[in-house]
Amino acid sequence: MSAGNLIDGRAIAEQLHAETAARIAALKSRGIQPGLAFVRVGDDPASKVYVGMKEKTAARLGLASTTTVLPVTTTQAELLALLAQLNANASVHGILVQAPLPAHIDEAVIFAAVAPTKDVDGFHPLNVGKLMLGDPTGFVPCTPAGVHELLIRSGVKTEGTEVVILGRGNIVGKPMAAILVQKAKHANATVTVVHSRSRDVAAHCRRADILIAAMGVAEFVKAEMVKPGAVVMDVGVNRVPDATSKTGTKLVGDVDFARVQPIAGKITPNPGGVGPMTVAMLMSNTTRAAELATR
Repeated sequence: MSAGNLIDGRAIAEQLHAETAARIAALKSRGIQPGLAFVRVGDDPASKVYVGMKEKTAARLGLASTTTVLPVTTTQAELLALLAQLNANASVHGILVQAPLPAHIDEAVIFAAVAPTKDVDGFHPLNVGKLMLGDPTGFVPCTPAGVHELLIRSGVKTEGTEVVILGRGNIVGKPMAAILVQKAKHANATVTVVHSRSRDVAAHCRRADILIAAMGVAEFVKAEMVKPGAVVMDVGVNRVPDATSKTGTKLVGDVDFARVQPIAGKITPNPGGVGPMTVAMLMSNTTRAAELATR
């Protein structure tokens, strides 16, 4: 099995980090320190890991970050009050509220409370609207932006291609479709969004020149669902039992990688594919927020 068709997300993320670090250095030369505020509510173990990784990357690139951890009993009003303070703080250029939030807090209300100019996650309704309209002045959600960047930097042409996206979520599926359907460079694709109510999912998948799996079902995409030579982007993160690992579990994507890789034209590994790009785009978005705020 050749590794020649692998899209190396870690290597491409490092290219992007080098570009972002240069932009941060340019801001610092003007006396501007880009700042990113993380907010976590409760003790979700995955959220701790994700924020920790993002903090380390920020420090490595020269971006200042702060993390506020609130107890799980925090009310929605208290969280909104904190966001109002961060919105008003000129040294904070980007704000990231780590999902999931406790059940008693309405995520949509929280995401809409972050100032659009500091919404480096791209979840504010104004930024969602700008993405739909093809307005490049907004912020694009980090994971679909990362997938798009992987396609561009891997030399994958999207113009006129059949793209099938598995999953219609607000974080990946819908924004991914909006990015690739635009009348713009590195877009212009014919996009089909497949979901839990779609008929004959496999038939849709087999049409795809580019297949983007973002449904959260472990190893759902099998070899017989993939057209030979198709580009396969695996966004899924699923924990499954594994008797051979110390923890008793392992992380797998939404694609049955071992069987799909031999027939794919290009494919992202998982881990090491889309994940590093999500963090890279967050750093890039925060740097851009600082650039825009201090023009």
